[in-house]
Amino acid sequence: MNDPVDLLIIGGGINGCGVARDAAGRGLSVLLCEKDDLSEGTSSRSGKYIHGGLRYLEYYEFSLVREALIEREVVLAAAPHIAWPLRLVLPHSPEQRPRWLIRLGLLLYDNLGGRQRVPGTESLDLRHAPEGVPVRDDFSKAFAYYDVWCDDARLTVLNAIDARRKGAEILTRTACISARRDGTLWRARLRDIRSGDEREIYARAIFNTAGPWLEQVLSNVVGINSAYNIRLVKGSHLIMRKWWQGDHGYVLQARDRRIIFVNPWFEDLALIGTTDIPYEGKPEAVSVDEDEIDYLLNILNRYFLKTLSRDDIVDAYAGVRPLYDDDSSKNASAVTRDYTFELNGGEGQAPIISAFGGKITTFRKLAEHGLQRLRPYLPEMGVDWTKNTPLPGGNFPDGDFSQWYQQFCRRYPWMPNKLALHFAQNYGSEADNVLDGANELSDLGRHFGSECYEREISWLLENEFAQSAEDILTRRTRHHLFLTAKQQEDVKSYCEGQDRQSGDLAFSSSAPSSFGDLL
Repeated sequence: MNDPVDLLIIGGGINGCGVARDAAGRGLSVLLCEKDDLSEGTSSRSGKYIHGGLRYLEYYEFSLVREALIEREVVLAAAPHIAWPLRLVLPHSPEQRPRWLIRLGLLLYDNLGGRQRVPGTESLDLRHAPEGVPVRDDFSKAFAYYDVWCDDARLTVLNAIDARRKGAEILTRTACISARRDGTLWRARLRDIRSGDEREIYARAIFNTAGPWLEQVLSNVVGINSAYNIRLVKGSHLIMRKWWQGDHGYVLQARDRRIIFVNPWFEDLALIGTTDIPYEGKPEAVSVDEDEIDYLLNILNRYFLKTLSRDDIVDAYAGVRPLYDDDSSKNASAVTRDYTFELNGGEGQAPIISAFGGKITTFRKLAEHGLQRLRPYLPEMGVDWTKNTPLPGGNFPDGDFSQWYQQFCRRYPWMPNKLALHFAQNYGSEADNVLDGANELSDLGRHFGSECYEREISWLLENEFAQSAEDILTRRTRHHLFLTAKQQEDVKSYCEGQDRQSGDLAFSSSAPSSFGDLL
């Protein structure tokens, strides 16, 4: 029998990678398997926010909001290159909520989580404030508050990178096809999706972080019935050209009392979403519906002077949120975003713990709380440690990204500003490793278009678990938003050439080349 690992983690989204990092840092031997790419499902299709969830206060989720607001500060400190405060303008619509209620909610929002790096709330008169220029005259009053923008896919990958550095084995395109108890251990079979090769491993415990596929893992892979259920809710986002001046975003109240976010993305894009729709299909088959597009466009056109239509849509994506179903609400928007655990095992049986629900903001606490539940089975694990430890690339002198970035630009005076910002925000303090030995632009190798160069692609293939053009263009970076279909095909061909040279990796790409490909 092979030496058992302490912990087998099934699922490589933000929760699974967060668990892997935390567990490996406690001294446990860890193996994580993910049937697709890291963050390929829900964790790369969020609204790109680390936030408390202002609207959850209406559902009296005070403890969830407080934990999330605290975690907002933790992520800002751990990864300031991929997360930063974003100012949000909320035009007041008395048809949905009275002003005093919003003011009270924002007062709570400002004070529940012990704000340190995030500014507080202010009131605005949109008749005179520059933020009111693109807004219809019907909305004269507004509030401005802050949440934290974050690159969700890179947050996931950074956790996986740190887990590997601490000794974890991270296997992508590897499915756990069966797991059965064998005495006090789990005997699991893993299958490489590309080659079909199988491998048998033993583990002292399993952590199920399969997200939308969580129940399938329990029933089909492990062969146990759960007393809990997940509720799948679809969220869709549109990407458009930005139509307002300034680096702030907007929060809009819909007539059904939901809110959507309109956020700046890169220099000239806007990210709009999200919807909340019950979903019953296969998670991997999720797509943006025509009704959702109409829903989002109607809200935009209620608030903004510029008439927006399908012609303004550059791209779109949809994801499935696996929420914990507590049977308390038929309204998808009201279903709790909190998480809970189901622990199966005990009395000499190997344990499996499954994480139901959760949101990207609270991934670190989910990992911490889940591992605490496993301590009786893995008593040698170390103490909690992740709260004050930077993620890879987040280690800046005095935590000051801006000052470091100025020095970074001075080290590479030959690099165009947009390219320098891309490397700095994607890789932070580790950008020098990506650029090692580069003294002029030609040292970055072939230029595929926009800010996409051969040097970066090679780095991602060798160091960040990327195995396809899609992995690189849509998750490790967002180059797909700025490359033509031909340029994306060139990246795909390059990756396939690298595959033939290495002989041990398989590549495929399904990165959408246009908005139409997503429908």
